[in-house]
Amino acid sequence: MKNIAVIGAGTMGNGIAHTFAQFGYEVQLIDISEKGIERGMATISKNLDRMVAKEKITEEDKKQTLANITTSTSIEEGVKNVDLVVEAATENEKIKLDIFRTLDAACKEDAILASNTSSISITKIAAVTKRPKQVIGMHFMNPVPIMKLVEIIRGYNTSDEVTNTIMELSTKLNKVPTEVNDYPGFVANRILMPMINEAIETLYNGVAGVQEIDTVMKLGMAHPMGPLQLADFIGLDVCHSILEVMYDGFKNPKYAPCPLLVNMVRAGKLGVKSGEGFYDYSESRKAEHVSAQFKA
Repeated sequence: MKNIAVIGAGTMGNGIAHTFAQFGYEVQLIDISEKGIERGMATISKNLDRMVAKEKITEEDKKQTLANITTSTSIEEGVKNVDLVVEAATENEKIKLDIFRTLDAACKEDAILASNTSSISITKIAAVTKRPKQVIGMHFMNPVPIMKLVEIIRGYNTSDEVTNTIMELSTKLNKVPTEVNDYPGFVANRILMPMINEAIETLYNGVAGVQEIDTVMKLGMAHPMGPLQLADFIGLDVCHSILEVMYDGFKNPKYAPCPLLVNMVRAGKLGVKSGEGFYDYSESRKAEHVSAQFKA
């Protein structure tokens, strides 16, 4: 397994492409937007520069990593010769199902199709393909080049062979793969999102302010980032979407998104990506809140 395609050049997609390329894999980074690809490649280059500055890699390593990445705006053209596709598009069920239908038709028969989804059923995604045994979840954590965990989600029909292949591949990326079964939210978000939602409820009920809630969790629970700041980094729309998937899947009111979260998403206050969420990420204050991302 040498040739990898990554669908989506956003935060997760460019991080996944960066990681595979850094470990010597030939990567096709695919996005429907040329501007999206340009932003994604610029982010990869900037993050490699940080690693060079910290002496984690050499300048030659950076050049080779970038040389390992080619780009395309066509899924059909970009995936036809790859061994593995990792889909990292928007956390939207319809979009993902449409992409997997396209991948199933365009990829070679033995290619493995993986999704970086953080909540959507792998079994449901696999069902729109003719190769459900070869469909699996690879849920990377953000920032991908730094974070060690890859949550490997096994769909109802995912084969042992494919699961073992992806577990071994993740290890070769210097990650720690952890196998979980296919239920709403998997493990990471089934635990994380209710905590974030409860932090938002605590703010909504006037128990404490944003800074105070995050300070309690950072200093009292040793979290590197408070839950409200973390929600801003994830994207409040993504948090809302994941909670909706879990609420729909379990029919348990504890997963229902807080009204404050719902209103903020409706108002377009999505966190870092929109410039405002629980914190202010306008140009004058962006460095204060964003620069910590690659300090690990």
